[in-house]
Amino acid sequence: MERFGQGEELVMEFPCDFLIKVVGRADVAFHARICEIVCRHDDSFDPLERLQRKDSSAGKYQSLTVNLRAISKEHIDAVYQDLKACELVLWAL
Repeated sequence: MERFGQGEELVMEFPCDFLIKVVGRADVAFHARICEIVCRHDDSFDPLERLQRKDSSAGKYQSLTVNLRAISKEHIDAVYQDLKACELVLWAL
């Protein structure tokens, strides 16, 4: 078990579930690419169970909330780096 935080205050304890919100244009390719990126980092990732999709009111954009099984801060950072490098991603939180 790894812990990440400052001083005696525990911020995160690994492994843990970590939610990432990713936004892009509503497109089948966007959904597929995000699943591909997350699967590279989390071989237990099942999009049917660990991904929620929401379309914007006009249907132009889509947000995906990914439930990542994170094993370390570096693991989370690597996923964010790959998501932000994807040309289909407008932003990731």
